Formats: sequence, structure tokens, C-alpha cells
Amino acid sequence: MHMADALVSPPVAAVAGAVAVSLLIVATRKVARSKRTDIIPMMGVMGAFVFAAQMINFSIPGTGSSGHIIGGILLAAFLGPWAAYLTLCSVLMIQCLVFADGGLMALGCNMINMAAMSTLVAYPLIYRPLVNYPASAARLVTVTVLASVAGLELGALLVSAETEASGITALPLSRFLLFMLPIHLLIGICEGIATGLVLAFVQRYNASLLTGATVGWGAMPGSRRRRRRVMWIFGIAALVLAAVFTWVASASPDGLEWSIEKVAGVAELAPAKVPSTAFMPDYGSHFAGIVGGVLVMAMLWAITTVIFRLRRLHHKYNE
Repeated sequence: MHMADALVSPPVAAVAGAVAVSLLIVATRKVARSKRTDIIPMMGVMGAFVFAAQMINFSIPGTGSSGHIIGGILLAAFLGPWAAYLTLCSVLMIQCLVFADGGLMALGCNMINMAAMSTLVAYPLIYRPLVNYPASAARLVTVTVLASVAGLELGALLVSAETEASGITALPLSRFLLFMLPIHLLIGICEGIATGLVLAFVQRYNASLLTGATVGWGAMPGSRRRRRRVMWIFGIAALVLAAVFTWVASASPDGLEWSIEKVAGVAELAPAKVPSTAFMPDYGSHFAGIVGGVLVMAMLWAITTVIFRLRRLHHKYNE
């Protein structure tokens, strides 16, 4: 669902960018107030995992399209909504700046459509009210499907609205929505099933990793060790996904490209003349996934380190 610059006008990009940055400021303040001692490594590991998972496009049978997970519900279940938003925005920034996945001018739109709709809307309004840990695997999968579909459908709706408001393409809103909403419904169902199964596994193995779970660090023998072990599992999984994405990812256009092709006859519109910082465009290296995962972890480590140092200075100054 990464929007390209060809879909977005400067005024729409400016408004979306201002909203996205405002939410980032709130997110940094929320994370700075967090009392979780594991928040920095968790954000880094889970950010790298979502970056790698997003690289794996899976085919949507019978459509000629493909999709990839957004990861917002997964991140929010582990980190809480605001830390998840900050983490997913970091993933989107690395994808844009290093790999040209999503336009630079459209970055604010992508942060809202992909990150905010899943972590700040679908998770708190659908997932959390409907899930009380411990929950059955069937309930986790069902609710995660509902939340994932809601986040993706809202994102698809916003993509269409932003494209219409920009007025620089010949994509009729009603016809564009006719393709965008159904294909992202299917993608959301696939993401929800996968995410729900992951959360069911984590809940069974160590529920204290999940935000909102009543099980604390000291509530079960070896819980700290189990937390570290699960983080290692996600870290290794990120490396595996990053290493194999070239061979397993679908070559079919994603949901947005497929919708554009159905309406306009081409999968990609003429690119806007915006300078690119990408040095691995289109993930043009077998090491792109590993490089991206490391960069996501480094960015999140730098951001959270600065946040917590500023918080300590603020507390020291006020004492």
C-alpha cells in the first residue's frame, strides 16, 4: 500500500506530513514516559521483524495480485499503540529513504495510511476491547482478522481519498475504490490469520510479552529468560525472512499497483520529479533485507536513546 509520489500533490503531502509528524511527537513523549525496561530492544527486534516480513509479498489466489503484511496490530500487541506507531514509522522511513519503497513526498501519507490506521485506530478501537488475556487461539485469530481488515480498509480508503484530493491522476474515486477495498479486504484477512497465530504462540509461551496481559515479569519462573528467548526467535526469524525474500516473494503487483492497473491500464504512473536518496532501489540486492533490518534497529536505538536521555536530563533539571 506504499503510495508513490505520482499520486500525491504538494498540498496533500504537506498536510499529511504535518499530521504524521505531530503524531510522531506525541509518540515520542508517550514512549519517554514508558516504565518498560525492555522497550528499546523490543522496538528494535520487532521493527526489524516487521521490515523483513513486509518484504515477503504473498499471492492472492484468483486475482493476479499480491499483498504483504503491515504489521501494525502485531507491533501494537507487543509494544502498545504509540511505541508501535513510532516503530512502524521508522520502518517506513528506511523503506522510503534507502530502498525507494514509497515516495519521499508521499511519506507522510504512508505513515498515516499504514502506521496510524493500524496502531492508533484499529488496535485500540477493535483489538484491545475484544481481547482479554488469556484468550483462546480462535478468539485471537478472529479479533486480529477484524482489526487487520479494519486497518487495511481504512488505509485503502485514505489512499483513494488522498489521490482524489491531489487531483493529479486520472483515477476516478468510485472506480478506484471498487478495486482498492476488496483486494485489501483479502490482504487483511491473510495478515490477520498470520498475526493471530503468532500472538497465540506468544501468549502460550510467555504472555508477559503482550501489552495488556496480566502476567508480569516475575509472575512465572524463568519469565525473563523466556522473554529473551522469544526476542531471539523474532530476531532470527527476521534474518531468515530477509535472506530468503528474493526467492519466495511474489512478483505480482501489490494491492495498490493492481488497483491502479485495473483502472488506468498500467501498474505504475509516471513518477513525480522528486529527488531520491535510495542507494538500494527496489531492494536490488540479496542483502537488502539484512541491511534494512539493521538500519531499522539502529534508527530505533538512536531515537529511543535520545528520548530517554532527554527524559533523564529533564528529571535531573527539575529535581
